[in-house]
Amino acid sequence: MEDLTMRSYDLTPFYRSTVGFDRLFSLLDQAGSDGASPGYPPYNIERTGENAYRITVAVSGFARDELSIVAKENTLTIKGEKVANENSKAEVLYRGIAARAFERAFQLADFVQVKDASLENGLLHVDLVREIPEAKKPRQIAINTGAKPQVIENSAAQAAA
Repeated sequence: MEDLTMRSYDLTPFYRSTVGFDRLFSLLDQAGSDGASPGYPPYNIERTGENAYRITVAVSGFARDELSIVAKENTLTIKGEKVANENSKAEVLYRGIAARAFERAFQLADFVQVKDASLENGLLHVDLVREIPEAKKPRQIAINTGAKPQVIENSAAQAAA
């Protein structure tokens, strides 16, 4: 017998009985898929504070105008596309420096926003912060103890008696 591993899960029953969890199940589908994310370009994800994060992508050889960062809904997309240098008259004998286009997408949690982006020494740094709105933060509820609940007698019950 062959040793087969289960590579996908059927999440259809969860879709039928839940509301608002579509994004979570989509992430689970993506995580379980066999099409693994390519390794180019390499990147790091760091936690720099309690609610602060930094994504660092190695983009050596890319100029600032050859890179784009787009934050839409809960997805951060970083793209790089080299502009062909047609002015150069040099003949390339060996190309070992990668100059291929790339697109890397990151799923962001709710309330995570891009704060800053910088390019230094061939590394693109994207700083993120989670800012939870005041309306969504937990709040303390006071417990009243002095007054007893007032019972209102049912007039229909008194009429039947």
